[in-house]
Amino acid sequence: MFRARSNKKELLDQQDIPAADLFQNLRELDFINHWLGGYNISFSALKKVLRKDQSYILADIGCGGGDTLKRIANWNRKANLKLELYGIDLKPVCIEYAQVNLENKSVKLICDDYRNLFNHLTKADIIHACLFCHHLNNQQLIDLMQFVAKHKAILIINDLERNPMAYYSIKWLTSLFSKSYLVKNDAPLSVLRGFKKKEWQSIMQEAGVKQYSIINKWAFRHEVIVYGNSL
Repeated sequence: MFRARSNKKELLDQQDIPAADLFQNLRELDFINHWLGGYNISFSALKKVLRKDQSYILADIGCGGGDTLKRIANWNRKANLKLELYGIDLKPVCIEYAQVNLENKSVKLICDDYRNLFNHLTKADIIHACLFCHHLNNQQLIDLMQFVAKHKAILIINDLERNPMAYYSIKWLTSLFSKSYLVKNDAPLSVLRGFKKKEWQSIMQEAGVKQYSIINKWAFRHEVIVYGNSL
């Protein structure tokens, strides 16, 4: 079960999920990510690529309900950095939730496929993907790497390591505490769709990426940075 990535689709990837069910899912995922320290991985990666004397445009792809962007916006303000923030997601219902969630934040939202990002922006210095990549198959990941390189951006990935302890822990926790059928189904399945470090390395090789880093992080995550124009 843990030897290869699962190709089973998550419920969240289906169309026409009732809005109330999706919103409950988003609230619970934010709680899980916060208390397991998941957002810290994005901050760690950003610290490695940002300079205080420069301004940047950051686009969060698959931004969902905007919780990651909200955390980045707060961090950006406290760190006194110059990040212009955008979020893009294919699902109108996610953008609807994010608009309320980010009401008091300086974040602009786009409802579209991330591959159309540059129909809306002239440039992006950083493309950020938090818990987005495990929804993609290997060819789609290769396409993402090449898309980022084409537009000379830095790609930051914050995603799951496929690990038995991670799987059984989240399955147990969500079965006990979650009120969302989406979370109960998708949280453990997300782990099965997650990655081993060597799989990331293989994807980089197939995509022709030359300059990148992959670091194992707390609570069974990977911090992946793909540096711009590195093909």
